[in-house]
Amino acid sequence: MAKRRQFIAGNWKMNKTVSESRELAEKLRAMLDGFDAADIAVCPTFVALAAVADALRGSRIAVGAQNLYWKESGAFTGEISGPMLVAVGCRYAIVGHSERRQYFGETDETVGRRAAAALACGLHPIVCLGETLDERRKGATFDVVRRQMQGAFSGIGPEAIGRVTIAYEPVWAIGTGVNATPEQAQEVHGFLRGLLTEKYGAAAAEALRIQYGGSVKPENARDLLSQPDIDGALVGGASLKAEDFAAIVRSCRL
Repeated sequence: MAKRRQFIAGNWKMNKTVSESRELAEKLRAMLDGFDAADIAVCPTFVALAAVADALRGSRIAVGAQNLYWKESGAFTGEISGPMLVAVGCRYAIVGHSERRQYFGETDETVGRRAAAALACGLHPIVCLGETLDERRKGATFDVVRRQMQGAFSGIGPEAIGRVTIAYEPVWAIGTGVNATPEQAQEVHGFLRGLLTEKYGAAAAEALRIQYGGSVKPENARDLLSQPDIDGALVGGASLKAEDFAAIVRSCRL
């Protein structure tokens, strides 16, 4: 089986003005020019997407959105559709991030609808899964990520699975400075690949990339990325500093 190409994505969350976002994108473009050992994407706020896409046009760094709605248009004030994201230059869209679940009422069902909508318009969804600290302490990690995956992948057929990335993000490690150990992360990544094998077959499961997210920093990136089933990272806070994000990208194995 061919080695999976690693994929590092930066989730800028609700940070950076348009001008600040463009400046960060330009810095990353210069720092990562010619680097071809991994796929790279950044996900700025909706208002900065056009500026960042323009700054990165022709580079190896792709642009993604932090969310999308499952309808293409209509009376849905405050929402953004997949075709709008495609038109502005997006290749990826994050769906189901724990902050969306925690603060904005996302459910396994709505995550599945967003993932299917992303695929329908040509986007590549990054589907986030992960347990809370309480769920981990109760020994429910596998039950939680199995349930989340069943909901998120309910409308994804075998013909589309190759365009999906999973991001395993233990909620207790996001923004806390505490990350899962490489062994803890690998255990869940291996479990998820097993679920994919059951649903889509071994070949599809081996090809799909599973990122780790949760306080990924230059100091721990190489150890995490060295695990056999960790195929990259969805980076939060460290993606807001060009030097840190570039260092994480350069941790990818050749």
